[in-house]
Amino acid sequence: MSINVGDTVPNISFTTMTAEGPGPIGYDDLFAGKRVALFSVPGAFTPTCSLQHLPGFIEKASELTSKGIDTIACMAVNDVFVMDAWGKSQNAEGKVLMLADGNGEFTSAIGLELDASGFGMGTRAQRFSLVINDGVVEILNIEDGGEFRVSSCDFMIDQL
Repeated sequence: MSINVGDTVPNISFTTMTAEGPGPIGYDDLFAGKRVALFSVPGAFTPTCSLQHLPGFIEKASELTSKGIDTIACMAVNDVFVMDAWGKSQNAEGKVLMLADGNGEFTSAIGLELDASGFGMGTRAQRFSLVINDGVVEILNIEDGGEFRVSSCDFMIDQL
């Protein structure tokens, strides 16, 4: 069963790259007292994720913040080094926080796993977007199958 609007997101840490190297970013640092646009991709450096999904949020970051979003975050079931390299290659710094859910703990806890083993990728996260207000899901958009529509930045902007 997946997470729903009105649910509190689980208190599970992500990993992000800091000036000192990989480090955890916990629930309070990420969600407490903040309105967060969190979107998930099946994998860093994959075609739709790299050509459309992440670039849309980078290009329209200021539009999201003007609509009350405090933090824009991209998550994937990838390791922190991959997420950091991907963020740098896409010029996400200062616009989109790159979060690694390396073991898929957050993804599993919200019930949005994707079996990508047929592509040699193992268990990943589905493509989705959330607006989380002080830890509570305000907006939830989950893509059907291989689609890319409702989790896009443009779709989220229209909802805000």
